Order: sequence, then C-alpha cells, then structure tokens
Amino acid sequence: MDPVNQARIDLAAALRWAARLGLHEGVCNHFSMAVPGTTDRFLINPQGLHWSEVTAGDVVMSDANGCVIEGKHPAEPTAFFIHARIHIGKPNAKVVLHTHMPYGTALTTIQSGRLEMCTQNALRFHNRIAYDDAYNGLALDNSEGDRLCKAMGNADIAFLGNHGIIVSAATMAMAFDELYFLERAAMVQVLAMSTGKPLSIVPGQIVEKTARQIAGESQQADYHFAALKRILDREEPGWSAL
Repeated sequence: MDPVNQARIDLAAALRWAARLGLHEGVCNHFSMAVPGTTDRFLINPQGLHWSEVTAGDVVMSDANGCVIEGKHPAEPTAFFIHARIHIGKPNAKVVLHTHMPYGTALTTIQSGRLEMCTQNALRFHNRIAYDDAYNGLALDNSEGDRLCKAMGNADIAFLGNHGIIVSAATMAMAFDELYFLERAAMVQVLAMSTGKPLSIVPGQIVEKTARQIAGESQQADYHFAALKRILDREEPGWSAL
C-alpha cells in the first residue's frame, strides 16, 4: 500500500482505539504523523470529529502552519503549535500523540508528580520521561510549542504539569503501545496511592535490567497494533476507508 495511505489508516486506528480506552477528551487533543518521505507535512485528526468516528479518509494533511493541503475537513491550527514544533524540533518524532488521559494526567496534578518505578509496566519508561512542571496556559503560538519541545529534550515522553501527556515515537505502532502501557502504569500507581500506603519501589539495578529487557521486545508493539486493526475490521466496518 502507498505509505501515505497506510499512515492515514494507522492514525485512524490509533484514534479509534484511544477512544475505546477512554483516553480521549471530547473532540479535543490530537494525534499526528509526519507524512512519509517529508519533513514539513503532517497528518492529523480533523477538527470537530470525535475520535471514535474518524476514518482514514477523514485524516487531514497539513503544513507546519496548520494550513490544510489535503482533506475534506478543517484542521485545528492550535494543534500544530504543539505537534509541528515537536516534529520539527525532534526529527525522530515521526509520531506525536497528545492526550489528557485520566490517570497519566492525574499524576501531572500532584506536586512533583512522577511515574514511580513501582510496577513492571512503569519500568519500560525508566529515564525516558521529561517532566514540565510549569503550566503555561494554552499552546496558542509557536513559542509555547518550542518551549514544550525544549522541555522534552531527548525524552520520548513528556508529562505536562496540570495538563496532560505527550508520547513520541518513530512509528504509530510503537507510539500507541507506549501510550497504552503508560496509562496502565499510571492507573495502577494512582490506585495504589489511593490506599494511603507507601509504594513499593523496585530496586534500581532491577529497574535498569528490566527496562533493557522490555526495550528488546519492540516487536510486541507491532503485534499489538496489528491485532487492534484486525478487531476494528471485524467490529467497525468502514473505519479504514480512504
């Protein structure tokens, strides 16, 4: 398949599954992908559509200024004040997912909230998360997008204080897998914290060993995402229509 069309399908699949998992927020938040073979064009979910109804054909192609190049819907310009600046500032970030997912965002509302190394799912994120504790209002200009990109540094993931989460990766399969396990890790941590008892933190040497082990199983992300698309094919006919 043409790689651009495949990217549209992958983006639509990720949006639909994120909605199934309750990671969406109304018709807000955005998933984006750099158009294969380009550095200045991006695919993004259209303005005004719920993630659960987006098809591959609804996905919009835009330039870095938010101007629609291809698509039957408008794009939300404010989305690109975050997404385009990260894509441009972090060339390896071919996929950028931004959500206000409940449990991950809950950790951003706690003073010095961090994903603690207290579950196996959390260990995969060891030394891979940047924390921006300074909430600075809505991202309504490029300078805020650049600030967030700078705050991410070399990290793949950012926790935005009082705001939400950003996950970046080279492929949609990897990015979605990361988003899924990040929210699972945050959920278990929040539930554990709600007991009022101290968290049991995994020793540092075991954390580092396990993080390396999980990093060596990246094929699991491809298997996971392929399975999600097969389920969509069975349960939501038409989702991949271009």
